[in-house]
Amino acid sequence: MNEITSHRNWRCPKCEHVEFETDEFAATGGGLSKIFDVQNKRFTTVSCARCRFTEIYKADTSSLGNILDFFTG
Repeated sequence: MNEITSHRNWRCPKCEHVEFETDEFAATGGGLSKIFDVQNKRFTTVSCARCRFTEIYKADTSSLGNILDFFTG
């Protein structure tokens, strides 16, 4: 489980709480990446520690990481 943290510039837009958790996930796009199960879309999440409201941010992806995902699948 991720560590609960706070930052002076973040406040939950739903309940105003200041503690949050961050995480990352990858998803498969469309077309050939879906056929070959290449997870070429990466996202970072920020979840409120109190109400669990979650914001999702698109993250940069690396070509090398996509290739490794394909081979280690």
